[in-house]
Amino acid sequence: MPSFDVVSEANIVEVRNAVDQSNKEITTRFDFKGSDARVEQKERDLTAYADSEFQLNQVRDVLTGKMVKRGVDVRFLDIGKIEKIGGDKVKQVIKVKNGIDSDTAKKIVKIVKESKIKVQASIQGDAVRVSGAKRDDLQSTMALLRKEVTDLPLEFNNFRD
Repeated sequence: MPSFDVVSEANIVEVRNAVDQSNKEITTRFDFKGSDARVEQKERDLTAYADSEFQLNQVRDVLTGKMVKRGVDVRFLDIGKIEKIGGDKVKQVIKVKNGIDSDTAKKIVKIVKESKIKVQASIQGDAVRVSGAKRDDLQSTMALLRKEVTDLPLEFNNFRD
């Protein structure tokens, strides 16, 4: 029975490359001279540091620009609150989302069931498995999900015939 998985995963290598390029640009830019602006990465948590909120916004703009150039969808980024860390210095935690949360998975299953396409969708951990009798049905399901789910970048992998 043909099937595929609906997943949402950021390429962590490209995220690391984007962080490195952002730090390189920040150190060479004139408006950041003498400041403590930088981006640090620990696994899937990015932390942006700066001397003021304005500079923090600039750091975040540089980071998102580099992410786009590296092919990482910015919808993966979950931007947290701005925190003061002493004096005028501020930081902001940015989480890189991985997997499909249960609410979004339920929404995907509901969309597939309401579409009346002859396929079945089931939640498999942080992915959704869609299986059906015909390959054409699976392809039309992919097109439907690309159109309907816009708040999370979806990927379709593990396609089996």
